[in-house]
Amino acid sequence: MKQTLIAFGVAALMAAAVSCNQNQTAAPAAAASKDSTAVAGSIVYFNMDKVMEGYDMANDLNSVFETKTSGIQAEIDRRGKKLEKDANDFQNKVDKGLLTTSVAQAQYQKLQQQQQEYQQYAMRKQQEMAEEQQVMMNQIANAIAEYVTEFNVEHQYALILATAGGILSTPVVAGDAKLDITDELLAGLNAAYIKTKQESK
Repeated sequence: MKQTLIAFGVAALMAAAVSCNQNQTAAPAAAASKDSTAVAGSIVYFNMDKVMEGYDMANDLNSVFETKTSGIQAEIDRRGKKLEKDANDFQNKVDKGLLTTSVAQAQYQKLQQQQQEYQQYAMRKQQEMAEEQQVMMNQIANAIAEYVTEFNVEHQYALILATAGGILSTPVVAGDAKLDITDELLAGLNAAYIKTKQESK
């Protein structure tokens, strides 16, 4: 479900970029791709959900993101449980009459301050996670958009559409399978990503 939401967000981010610029420098017209029979000038499409599921870069970034967010959430939970324990211990002492009024008031104020700090911490970390997820989506969208633009310099399609989610939320409700370039696009994306990883070592 999370992967579908990310794919949907990426599709929205790159909607304008995927529609290819007619004014780009013309390259020699290419033959139909090996995975489709679309020719230069065709309107083609690819399935963003399938690309997101099979794109190594998206999977690598998502894995790193999930590991990091799991750690952050575990720390939020740990602090929350400690605060709850401290509050229960305080209430237990009050109920048993083990604290003077002045000490009880001081400890109560301290617990309130700790609760406020905890809420601020949790909100800050959740905002950081949301920002990191947005950055990740932007990185994936940018990589796909750049590759699609480069891909189309060779293939010279009139328009490349991205389909994602249900049929009511995508520009492609139905299409000829011969115009589906998903597999070829995904293979090229992964090859480009592997090359980039090797060059960065």
